[in-house]
Amino acid sequence: MTTPLPDPADSLPHRAGHARPTVAPAPRRALVAGSVGNFIEWYEFGVYGFFATVIAANFFTPEGGSELEGLIKTYASFGLAFFFRPIGAAVFGRVGDRIGRRPTLILVLLLMTGATTLIGLLPTYATLGAAAPWLLTLLRVLQGLSAGGEFGGAVSLMTEFAPPGRRGLYGAWQSFTVALGLLAGAGAAAVLATVLSEPALHDWGWRVPFLLTLPLGLAALWLRLRLEETPPFRAVPQVERVAETADRGEVARAVVLGAGRIMGWAAAGYTFLVVMPSYLQSTLDASFRQALIATVVANLGFALSILPAGALSDRIGRRPVMLTGAALVAVLAFPLLNVVQDPGSSALAQGVAVCVAGSVVGLMAGPGPAMLAEMFPTRVRCTGLGLAYALSNAVFSGCAGLIITEAIKRTGDADIPAYYVTVTCAVSLLALLPLRGDHHRGTLRETTGTPTDPGTPPHGKETSCG
Repeated sequence: MTTPLPDPADSLPHRAGHARPTVAPAPRRALVAGSVGNFIEWYEFGVYGFFATVIAANFFTPEGGSELEGLIKTYASFGLAFFFRPIGAAVFGRVGDRIGRRPTLILVLLLMTGATTLIGLLPTYATLGAAAPWLLTLLRVLQGLSAGGEFGGAVSLMTEFAPPGRRGLYGAWQSFTVALGLLAGAGAAAVLATVLSEPALHDWGWRVPFLLTLPLGLAALWLRLRLEETPPFRAVPQVERVAETADRGEVARAVVLGAGRIMGWAAAGYTFLVVMPSYLQSTLDASFRQALIATVVANLGFALSILPAGALSDRIGRRPVMLTGAALVAVLAFPLLNVVQDPGSSALAQGVAVCVAGSVVGLMAGPGPAMLAEMFPTRVRCTGLGLAYALSNAVFSGCAGLIITEAIKRTGDADIPAYYVTVTCAVSLLALLPLRGDHHRGTLRETTGTPTDPGTPPHGKETSCG
């Protein structure tokens, strides 16, 4: 039997006027501690994407080298880190499923904070020579490992602590803090681009956002050290946590299906929210400031739709909300991109276009974490959902910049981003169709049975998260 969670009302005064302790209830505390790591992770990934042209000049473009080739190498380094995410998801996910969500989240936070801070201190190509891009890539690999473990641990924590009927909203906070992190990264880049001269920005200004991760990481560490373990995890006997009895074939099929269901979210999210600045600069000759402003507006649209989408999925189901998001991206990709490309479009029209692009991605990102959590039982939840997310992001997020930039270079077609997100969202539509409409009303499974597709009734022992 699971341990009952504290009632949120416990933090409020009694009617008689006697105030109880004002310590935040466990679900809310878990929400904050889980979210803050995601914020830091995606703040850094956003900063790297937004400063891609600056990083390319400092680390991947020797004197006399091609700027476009340097940008492609920068995105190759960016993409390589994503391919270490599945390894991080498998390693740290196993730790999370055997030892606990809390120690896993502490470990990945320390690794991410350390690697990001070191990027801010790293000598450039002009100082260190050919070793500089290799060291930068090594630090990106460490970030990829930590990010792979972060998602599975954080989403497991949030959804396992979620009160009944609010799993979609609690899981949506993972995506919401992604948006906040990207916005913070874009904001930091925009401020620096405004207050610093271009030479200063290229010389030392780009380092500042990376170094800011250190105090942010220390604050997040303090929050995570105060975490409790989740009730569903505590309910699983130790002997079952370490048992190797799960049907690996079922787990693998669930991982592949989960990755397909979020493919469009991964591809469209990175295309519209991270790759956009470099695309606007290298393809449409926009200035650095103009590109960042467009990206901030797109991320605002993304942030505004995530929590409502997660809450809506608690009422009507994950399937209709995510299907709507994938369909809208596929239908609107070309018209929205054409508005941005048209030199005759007003600033308002372009702003509305990128805002809409971000908001429709949010329809997939809001319910997505809870949908993945519901596909796996407690004993393999960290590993399963972490791998599904990491694999999809490795291929369709991490490679987005590289694929789009290289394809435009070879074809000269400025519509490549629209083709990319349309195809990936079409695949997600097909993968989402079997998702059972009422699966969100069930409870998270514990240990017996194997991960099954939500299109079939869950079997085995179940546990309430309330």
